[in-house]
Amino acid sequence: MSADGDDTTPSPYLTAREAAAYLHLNEKTLYAMIQDSGIPATKVTGKWLFPRKLLDDWLLESTHGGVLADRLLIAGSDDPWLAHSIARLAQRADDGTLIAYSPCGTRKGLALLAQRRANACPIHWGEAHHATRRHALLLREYTGSSNWVMVQLALREQGVMLSRTLPSVGGLRELFERRPRLIQRGEGAGSQHFFAQACSAAGLAAPEAVQVAATEREAAFMVASGAGDCAPGTRAAAGEFNLHFLPLGSEALDLVMPRTLYFRALLQQLLAELASDDSRDLAARLGGYDLAPLGRLREANSVT
Repeated sequence: MSADGDDTTPSPYLTAREAAAYLHLNEKTLYAMIQDSGIPATKVTGKWLFPRKLLDDWLLESTHGGVLADRLLIAGSDDPWLAHSIARLAQRADDGTLIAYSPCGTRKGLALLAQRRANACPIHWGEAHHATRRHALLLREYTGSSNWVMVQLALREQGVMLSRTLPSVGGLRELFERRPRLIQRGEGAGSQHFFAQACSAAGLAAPEAVQVAATEREAAFMVASGAGDCAPGTRAAAGEFNLHFLPLGSEALDLVMPRTLYFRALLQQLLAELASDDSRDLAARLGGYDLAPLGRLREANSVT
């Protein structure tokens, strides 16, 4: 506030009229660019607002080559194989190059991608044979997704990670009859979504969770350390923490990003790292991966 009581600080959000003037566009073109060009915007009580800082970032990133070519921020689903590969790439990167991974879950990662706070998002949402449709429908919920592409990374075995102190079980019903202490994941996590669908398909109600884990690898650690008996997760995460595993099915792990980022050097270097002999050996040792789809482009929001 100024001395006379007037607030002279510009608002961090612009109205459609202000944003159009700021970008030297008419409002009709601006509205079209929300979907067609992924211009950062959010709708509040039926009206579009445009974050001033994100508009500036969007303008800079839209210039030839982009100014963020030395940055790769990945946020979304947790995966041991992907995490190790990103870490190896980051170690070899030049000084000043930022490569980071935030395993915050599928939905939160997509929200960050839509807000242009992340560059790419690994996702998994249901069984593998429905992935093309379900992933496309999921992406449609997010602003700017018409300009996204999906690169297939792997098929993964999804199921329940089990404590080594828990007697072996043949299925979910037998597991639940033992009244295990369940470590749950958040609602926006793909592993929790898969687990909930498997329970529903079997006509079973999952036991009440004793704790909620922020990431899949945290859930695996909690089971391994005795804080719980089981948790939704992949065979790879179970293998990383030397846990038993109850398989429930296969899912597709895809990497979502803006089309323009797909051709960036850092993203192509990551895909090359994932396809390397060392990375393939790691996937085999962790277990539960099928890397046959690695590198294929999947339709981002085409529903068949």
